[in-house]
Amino acid sequence: MPRIVLFGSSNTDMTVRVPRLPAAGETVLGGAFATTPGGKGANQAVAASRAGAEVVFVAAVGDDDLGRQALELYRREGIDVGHVRIVPGTASGVALIYVADDGENMIAVASGANLSLTPEDVAALPDALFRPGDLLVAGLEIPHATALAAMRRGRAAGMTVILNPAPAPSADAPAIAELLAAADVVTPNRGEARALAAAGPGGGDDPLALAERIRARGPKTVIVTLGREGCLATTGGEVYEVPSRKVEAVDAVGAGDAFNGALAAVLAEGRPLGEALAWATAAAALAVTRPGAQSALPTREAIDRFVHVED
Repeated sequence: MPRIVLFGSSNTDMTVRVPRLPAAGETVLGGAFATTPGGKGANQAVAASRAGAEVVFVAAVGDDDLGRQALELYRREGIDVGHVRIVPGTASGVALIYVADDGENMIAVASGANLSLTPEDVAALPDALFRPGDLLVAGLEIPHATALAAMRRGRAAGMTVILNPAPAPSADAPAIAELLAAADVVTPNRGEARALAAAGPGGGDDPLALAERIRARGPKTVIVTLGREGCLATTGGEVYEVPSRKVEAVDAVGAGDAFNGALAAVLAEGRPLGEALAWATAAAALAVTRPGAQSALPTREAIDRFVHVED
């Protein structure tokens, strides 16, 4: 079974459904409220596990009820949480989410224990965790220095290193150049791609141009996710454009994480990039048809059925 070692965040999502997203200073009366497991790292770990990969999750949670509940859920998903750090006296991460009737969302995160995962924690991990040929995935809801330490250790061990640069950093953030140089694959959405490419408001929005500007900073492959428009990827020698699958969107919160988890699972199997992109795009489309983040992530069987029907 392919193995993915994923360094990222673990949060609890607190979600309110609203008719539309509020403007600055505006109160919008909402409807249903739900508390669910989340965090981009955890979502991607669950997505990859459901897509058929063996997943090791490296994260930090607080020594509180939210942290304990999250770890139990990850275990039930078949994820190895033996390297998750439990931080005494610190709250677990929390995300506050608005989801509009059209599926769009707005998110604010209190990182809590996620910020306690350090480069020293990465250095203390056993060498056996970093196997040549496996995949390492890192996100940016943990400290950038920690993500960089993990990526460099993975690269040195002969792993394929994927950076999901979310939330969007500024192009001149201290570690960004080093993060991009340490990645084999980078998977921004359009906004994140503009930030990484140092494209300001007048800098253009062409996904291929953005992707090539990012690729010039180090990674071999850049994949820009485009929401309803699908995704675009470039390796320098080849360009892939994959349209989105037509579905009725209910909640877009977990779409990017579904894409990244499924993409990692397929790439870990050694399948071609074009096939991985099509499969990950299908996973993202399925994820927006259900409410919630982790609760909406599809299984491998569901993705296979969807791809087969659409084809």
